[in-house]
Amino acid sequence: MLIRVDPDSPRALYDQVAASVRSDILAGVLAPGDRLPAARDVAAALDINQHTVLHAYQRLRDEGLVDLRRGRGAVIAASAAPLAELAHDIDGLVRRAAALGVSADTLAGIIQSHRDDRTEPTRSETREEDSP
Repeated sequence: MLIRVDPDSPRALYDQVAASVRSDILAGVLAPGDRLPAARDVAAALDINQHTVLHAYQRLRDEGLVDLRRGRGAVIAASAAPLAELAHDIDGLVRRAAALGVSADTLAGIIQSHRDDRTEPTRSETREEDSP
C-alpha cells in the first residue's frame, strides 16, 4: 500500500490521504482486516502533520470504511468489502457511458439526479404527510 499526496494540489492533504486509502480499497489492494500504517509513520513518510493523517483516518471511519481502535490502530472495516464489487460495476457503467458518447460530467449529473430522486419524498408521500 502506498499513500500518495500532491502538496501542490488545491485539495486538502487529509482528503488526499483518505482518497488514496479509499482507492486502494476499491482496487482490492486493501481488504477487511488489513491494518493501515500508523499515522505517525504515514506523516513522517509524506512529510505532513500526524494530525492530518488522523483526520483522514477519522473521515474514513465516519464513512464506515475503517475501524479505529486504541492500541490496534486503523483497520479496514468489514463494511468495506462490497466496495471492490461496486468499483467493478462503476467501471462497467463508465465504459458503457463512454461507448454511448456520454461525458463524465453528464454521467455524474445523471447519477446525482438518480440519487436525489431516491432520497426526496415523492409528491404523494408529501401530500400524505401534509394531511391532518
